[in-house]
Amino acid sequence: MKKIIVPVDFSEQSENALKVAANLAKKHNSEILALHMLELNYNMISSSEGFHPEQTVFLIKLAEKRFAGFLKRPHLEGVSVTPIIKHYKVFSEVNEVAKEHDADLIIMGSHGTDGLKEIFVGSNTERVVRNASVPVLVIKEAFDNFKVDRFVFASDFNVDNLPAYQKAEKFAKMLSAEMKLVYINVPGDDFLSTEDTYKKINTFLTAANAPQEVKIYNDYSVEKGILNYSDNISADIIAIPTHGRKGLSHFFMGSIGEDVANHSQIPVVTFKI
Repeated sequence: MKKIIVPVDFSEQSENALKVAANLAKKHNSEILALHMLELNYNMISSSEGFHPEQTVFLIKLAEKRFAGFLKRPHLEGVSVTPIIKHYKVFSEVNEVAKEHDADLIIMGSHGTDGLKEIFVGSNTERVVRNASVPVLVIKEAFDNFKVDRFVFASDFNVDNLPAYQKAEKFAKMLSAEMKLVYINVPGDDFLSTEDTYKKINTFLTAANAPQEVKIYNDYSVEKGILNYSDNISADIIAIPTHGRKGLSHFFMGSIGEDVANHSQIPVVTFKI
């Protein structure tokens, strides 16, 4: 793992993400790319009508000064940190920065959202998860020492999840963590008998050449099952494949990866299918 991107908005959540990034960077000799989105209207920086360019320069310099101060933290000592400032806030741009710099991981601090705010606005974390082609690690709490012993990979074990599983397996090995595989069986149209469930899982494991066992966990929804199982075994991290659905498809069908990342207090890492 050579490069880690951390979006920074000077909040406690981004501070938590930076601490985890610093911990991983020290263990794996990685560079941190600290990314700040300066919230300027695009017209403001692309047009001279009604706006003085020196005001834009002033705001950028002010952000740079605050950014430099924010990055002077004891936990970042000895870590290579490169600050990056983008001049307007478009969260799909995080993925563009990841591609440009060939980053391996995005670490995002989040407090999550609930209710109507989540339906109508969504969270910045969801937007990053939805657009990112590299893994996104979502952190909700502060960790002085980020150590992962139990690594849960939750999946429906369809064959199209193989690339995500392989990335997750590699990530778990990098963290020296024990990987736990879980299938959530729910009532309704998606319910499978025990026999059918094992057939599906065995087909996946054969294709993946994976010797691991898979726990079948029953619950009322996939999201609740993932969170309850992970809590029951005291998991340190939850790994989820995500399709990154957008638009009406996302509104009507949702994305389990985004929902778990948004609601779990346990760190969640998503892998794009």
